[in-house]
Amino acid sequence: MKIEKKLIMQLTYMSSASVLIKDEDSTLLTDPWFVDGEFYGSWYNYPPCTIKFDELENIDGIYISHIHPDHFSVKTLKKMNKHIPIFIHKFHADFLKNAIERLGFNVIEVEHNKRINIKDNLNLRILASDDCDPSLCMKYFGCGIAEKTLGSTTIDTLCAIDNNEQVIINTNDCPFPLAEKTASKIKNSYNHISFLLFGYSSATAFPQCFELSSDELENSQKEIVQKFLSQGESYINIFQPDFYMPFAGRYVLGGEKSKLEKKRAKIELDDAFNYFSNSSTINHELHKCVILNQDSIFDLTTGKSNQKYIPVDKEQKRNYVQAHLLKLKYDYETDKLPSLEDFLVLIPKCIERFDAKRKQLNFSSNTQIFITLPENKMLRISSNGEAHQIISKKNIEEFDRYLVITTDFRLLLRIMSGPKFAHWNNAEIGSHLEFIRKPNVYERALFYCLNFFHV
Repeated sequence: MKIEKKLIMQLTYMSSASVLIKDEDSTLLTDPWFVDGEFYGSWYNYPPCTIKFDELENIDGIYISHIHPDHFSVKTLKKMNKHIPIFIHKFHADFLKNAIERLGFNVIEVEHNKRINIKDNLNLRILASDDCDPSLCMKYFGCGIAEKTLGSTTIDTLCAIDNNEQVIINTNDCPFPLAEKTASKIKNSYNHISFLLFGYSSATAFPQCFELSSDELENSQKEIVQKFLSQGESYINIFQPDFYMPFAGRYVLGGEKSKLEKKRAKIELDDAFNYFSNSSTINHELHKCVILNQDSIFDLTTGKSNQKYIPVDKEQKRNYVQAHLLKLKYDYETDKLPSLEDFLVLIPKCIERFDAKRKQLNFSSNTQIFITLPENKMLRISSNGEAHQIISKKNIEEFDRYLVITTDFRLLLRIMSGPKFAHWNNAEIGSHLEFIRKPNVYERALFYCLNFFHV
């Protein structure tokens, strides 16, 4: 008599976008972020992270989806066993690979959409969110950071993890409009999807870091929340999984930026569960929503978790932020305060790089960029090729279109000194930048070119 093998694939929720996948004796960890204070000290896990590193000493691999610090957490990886191989997409640029190798890990680059074996029956497939399609990312020599249509920065990836029978799909931070083609391709590669993981929350500086009226703030919060919930519904309806779990983007702001928490476009995981469980676009008999406590295990075969979920107490959360996070300092706050002269030395090279990227994209705008500097000065950057100027703050109102950026001068000096010190994108995501724009219109190309404003 033939005895059928009993499947034991399990998923343990760790924190944010991190889960531990286990099949028999094989294990794969995704996007570990367990040490607080990423994004230069402003991002913290909530509920507080209680992961024990010694329990992860012998896992068989780590998948890192992309370079953002809540997925590629340097502070976390420094505490992990350097003998664990790390799997990433084979990007055109080596930024992520080099950064991981500097920490002492062996990096295994996985070709786009190639299924590789981790150990025994556990397999991994990684795809760039835009499917490495140059018609989407406009880079005809491989996946990398280059835009003309501004449809993609191609830093995000999604993956499929399987044991030859059960399949877990992890979409990470991939925007659905960009990843729809890729998602369909993955779905067609498997007969059935067992479990789906997707993000449900925004992680940008908008709206909390922008000067907005109360109505603009409220409307923006509602719009962004709904956008991410609708994105989750779209992923569910493509993959048609047995079970799905909203995850990723679960964080609170620490330090003085914790005062911005109430302005963020966010909902609790419990609210997301209620939304999806009542969505009219989902067949609830076929697709079940799952949410887990930290360190809780979900068995894909039985469809059950080992713990009852404990909802977030919002008052307790506010008290935790107030008592433990509000007075914490950021990474750059131990730096010496820079002078105006420190910036004047860097500005010409920064302008040169910014303008080169602007010309490469054939981008021009009448919007003036103003960056706040010491001594009550501002740097005026033209978006159409005019010469830059150092002006007084009081003079910006004479312009019809502008974007004002203000941040701690110590962080600004790090950013302008180059990506190995700090990066505009991470500073923005960490809510370290404050913006005023007139009119209140998002120019993606302008923000994209600003990523290159450094030496």
